[in-house]
Amino acid sequence: MDEELDKMLKYIGLRGLLANWDHYMDVAKKGNFSPVRLLMYIIEQEYKIKQENARKRRISHARIPEPFVIETFPFDRQPKLNRKKILSIYDSLDYILKPHNVIWIGPTGTGKTGLATAFLTQAIDKGYRGKFVLFPELVETLYQSIADHTEAKVLKAFASYDCLLIDELGFIEIDPVQVGLFFTLMHKRHKKKCTLITSNLGFEQWGTFLKSPQLTAALLDRLTEYSHVINMKNCVSLRSKLGTI
Repeated sequence: MDEELDKMLKYIGLRGLLANWDHYMDVAKKGNFSPVRLLMYIIEQEYKIKQENARKRRISHARIPEPFVIETFPFDRQPKLNRKKILSIYDSLDYILKPHNVIWIGPTGTGKTGLATAFLTQAIDKGYRGKFVLFPELVETLYQSIADHTEAKVLKAFASYDCLLIDELGFIEIDPVQVGLFFTLMHKRHKKKCTLITSNLGFEQWGTFLKSPQLTAALLDRLTEYSHVINMKNCVSLRSKLGTI
């Protein structure tokens, strides 16, 4: 490839074509493709490369701590978990298409985060924008945005994700301002975007960290109106054998 062609391909962003130039030349020399079919083949390959690069960028932006997938979840070690229900929600992609929230409730180490992460990863693989965030980090980010007057921007950013995974909801108590901001975010996402939530606490305990009976009731009303609740209260911890999931 001459220097000028190399320069042009970089300029128009066809780096996949640039990287695979020798391969495409070999294909052309074999003569198994007509000129039109060869061009279509190159375009298809470039398209796949760009799609995969975009997927990798979405995965990177999501900041998922550990890359869990549904195929490796040890359902056999959680006989009290409703596997059929979980796979039905996952396979239909209804949680994104409807959209519906999915809420996992149960003790530490039972696999809530692993399952939620698998749902988030699938959504990203399907072309949707997603984000993983710990609940303490989320409310702290929302709270800090007040100081620099960026709360509207921050709320808009979190509200825009097609699939937002909020992990470990309820691990900390939050003050009234943080409760209000969190409620505002959930209100903005209500019926518009999918929110995935994991929590050690049952709904009846959410008032202990939200500290506002009225907002707790309003929040639960919105979160559960269009949602799937996965009860893992009777599941066992898997951490001793399988690491954190």
